[in-house]
Amino acid sequence: MELFNRKITKIGNSFGITLPPELLKQVGLTHGDEVQIEVKDGKVILRKKEVVHLPDSIDAQFIDILNDVIKKHDKAFKGLVDR
Repeated sequence: MELFNRKITKIGNSFGITLPPELLKQVGLTHGDEVQIEVKDGKVILRKKEVVHLPDSIDAQFIDILNDVIKKHDKAFKGLVDR
């Protein structure tokens, strides 16, 4: 396992770290890619966000409505995962 030491820096009201090009190359990331950040067992997991291509019949209005339903019933959906 290769180790990269970085320092946390202040960026506006947030904080960030820079990632060296060799690390990005190893994990298949490049400038502009979107990433997902997960915290699991005290560790930060960074992965490239998967791009989902929707059928042409699904428009932006449908996605907006779906997002509203998910937000409204988030607790119920999370409860179903454990069943």
